[in-house]
Amino acid sequence: MTGSRPYRSPLDSLRPAAFGADPAGERMARIRRSPHFADGSFVNPEGTRRTPSGSMLAFLPTYFRAEERRRRAPAHAVPVHPTTVADLAVPAASGLRLTWMGHSSVLAEIDGHRVLFDPVWSERCSPFAFAGPRRLHPVPVPLAETGPLDAVVISHDHYDHLDMPTVRALVRSGAAFVVPLGVGAHLEHWGVPAGRITELDWHERTRVGGLTLTATPARHFCGRALRNAQHTLWASWVVAGDTHRIFHSGDTGYFPGFADIGAQHGPFDATMVQIGAYSEFWPDIHMTPREGVRAHTDLQGGDASAGVMLPIHWGTFNLAPHPWEEPAEDSVTAARDAGARLVVPRPGQPFEPAVGLPFDPWWRAVAARPAGAGPVVEEGGAEAASPADVALQA
Repeated sequence: MTGSRPYRSPLDSLRPAAFGADPAGERMARIRRSPHFADGSFVNPEGTRRTPSGSMLAFLPTYFRAEERRRRAPAHAVPVHPTTVADLAVPAASGLRLTWMGHSSVLAEIDGHRVLFDPVWSERCSPFAFAGPRRLHPVPVPLAETGPLDAVVISHDHYDHLDMPTVRALVRSGAAFVVPLGVGAHLEHWGVPAGRITELDWHERTRVGGLTLTATPARHFCGRALRNAQHTLWASWVVAGDTHRIFHSGDTGYFPGFADIGAQHGPFDATMVQIGAYSEFWPDIHMTPREGVRAHTDLQGGDASAGVMLPIHWGTFNLAPHPWEEPAEDSVTAARDAGARLVVPRPGQPFEPAVGLPFDPWWRAVAARPAGAGPVVEEGGAEAASPADVALQA
């Protein structure tokens, strides 16, 4: 859907292209008609305290403390799986295969179709090539080698989910872009043809080939430029094929609506759930690992063992004060306590949810250890593999 172009002042020429464009015209009129838009901005399904009173003053000392800064990044190279285009060309035996590319980027091969969620292939998640959070591991698979794509799905317009250079490269793929309301303004600004963009409000759906894609609620916020007008929506996503169905959380705080999503659209063969970049300083817009497992359980109608949970939004960018490996480690503990089936692949490692993967705590060998800590010990009591051994196994 296109929108008429708004008036632009001479200062707009100084605006970085990566900031995108503001919704206007009929696009903005549709936003105003949304039942989730009130008093000039989109609103969450449940209220949020984005930063509790005085939290930033408390956060800064934590962010710059030397020991904690060291632990927010891996101490050794992350073992990226050597997936090739030939691997991805072989159809999934079960009809469903997921490849976590890092952070929230996931390639889903579902019932003969390919969907790429939140693709970010740039070196930094930032509007600038010289500043901003930098990758902690290489991109596992060149973008051109992901194979033909049916749909690119975006959860919201933050830089670690919507990346201008990646979008511009994907224009050549011919894929449809399915996004929340307002996000299409950014895509058109970057050269995506209007006819290939579908913008959805929560609970709306569209068909792409043999897939049904439904935008479902999330508890987050939006914004790319200095002025955050909350004029683009954020969403989680349900993708259903003839046989399989999957869920991608995007970014979200925990809220009771996961049970409603599960009741309407579940159960799911796999859920991709945000479990990283959480903090006590923004408790309502990102989930902790334990909250992520709770969301997965809600989505599965209360049965944590149904389907497979893939933790996302961790490991690739340093965006929060917690140790780099903590989201994976705490997800394993929370899943064990809940009886959930958890798969924590290396970046770029394809797996079929029906089969799963053997438990491989690969992150333990590359994480920075607390000062004075001894060697990593695996559950069986054996010392963990060295970084060199991990690299050989990758």
